[in-house]
Amino acid sequence: MTRAAPLLDLGHIQVSARQIRRWESVNPPWPRADHQRLLTHVLQLPIEQLGFTPPWESTDPSANRTNPTSPSSPTPQALGTALPLPSTSAALQPPTVGADFAAINAALRRLYFSVQPTQLHPAVLEHTKLGTHLLAETTGVPRRILATALAEALLLVGRIEFFDLRQPDEADATYVRALQAAGEANDSLLGAAILAHAAFIPGWDGRREDSAERMRAARTYARRTPAPAEFWAWLDAVEAECETRCGHPREALRLINHAELMLAEGGETPAPEWFNWFSPHSLQSFKGDTQLKAGQPAQAKATLQAVLESMADTNAKQRSVILGDLAAVEIALGNPEGAAAYAEQALDQLSATWYATGMDRVNQVRRALQPWADSDAVRHLDDRLYDWQTTVSSLQR
Repeated sequence: MTRAAPLLDLGHIQVSARQIRRWESVNPPWPRADHQRLLTHVLQLPIEQLGFTPPWESTDPSANRTNPTSPSSPTPQALGTALPLPSTSAALQPPTVGADFAAINAALRRLYFSVQPTQLHPAVLEHTKLGTHLLAETTGVPRRILATALAEALLLVGRIEFFDLRQPDEADATYVRALQAAGEANDSLLGAAILAHAAFIPGWDGRREDSAERMRAARTYARRTPAPAEFWAWLDAVEAECETRCGHPREALRLINHAELMLAEGGETPAPEWFNWFSPHSLQSFKGDTQLKAGQPAQAKATLQAVLESMADTNAKQRSVILGDLAAVEIALGNPEGAAAYAEQALDQLSATWYATGMDRVNQVRRALQPWADSDAVRHLDDRLYDWQTTVSSLQR
């Protein structure tokens, strides 16, 4: 199977003995899309005849009669283990189904920047369930378009789970499903975006090797297709943040400098519509946080203040993060009153648009302010930090 992968344009895929043992078990997991292609190519049998049960079918006849919308349906957390990729020999949906599904994606992406994540997440998740069912009713080009749109929607679900709800395990499983859909569509750039997002999970946990492996995969996928300069710069920014959180801020600054060069050079390849989470402002936000971690608080303050002054008001979530980082800079400069003031501004932003990543910044600042806990500024911050609305939002995330 490893030797067959390049023959099928699947690149380098290493199929281990442990993976084979899983497939030979009594209840084997449903193989992902690229492994299905390898299995059917090598063994010359349809995947259903090799002992695998598709996850959209149940071995319990009574379960197959269950209404999928009934209260006994699986919870969202149970849906992240595998993505059903059903197929059919006859198209039941019109050729426009993929474009129609993608149009809803565009609206959901815009809503992400203003709607509370606890409200948006279930809506986007239901949207992906619809897309998964529609795959069973499409063939040919419409199926490929639909699979692309489904991967985009699943990527949005994973972003909400990781950045907004702080559910890394759920996000990790969602990214696997998103990658399966991108593989069905054979969209390498979308696959690269999913893999880079997945690198955040071990990176923020301090697992540098795991994060680096996912970033290598992301860059490999990006090389398979024309990628815009902004995308390459974003890959540098992702890796820089992971390096920073793993204790290597100097390497992170090198990556950010390279990203700045990529943006300055530009390119002719346009960015896809779904690539709406990165901009030069985002890169400078990464840079300011990294400068602080590298022991350069004065440079970090200048960078972050410039970003705050120039960024649009539409990105409320990023604004809360920048304000939290500026608060951390003030602590490094020995100004606890200034830190408390920036932290309160972040709380003002979070009261309008909740963002778990921004709240994490505020909590980190408050812990660092403990030596000044008796000061008026910090006590005033505590009154804001532990008011009813903020406390309930923190417990609900």
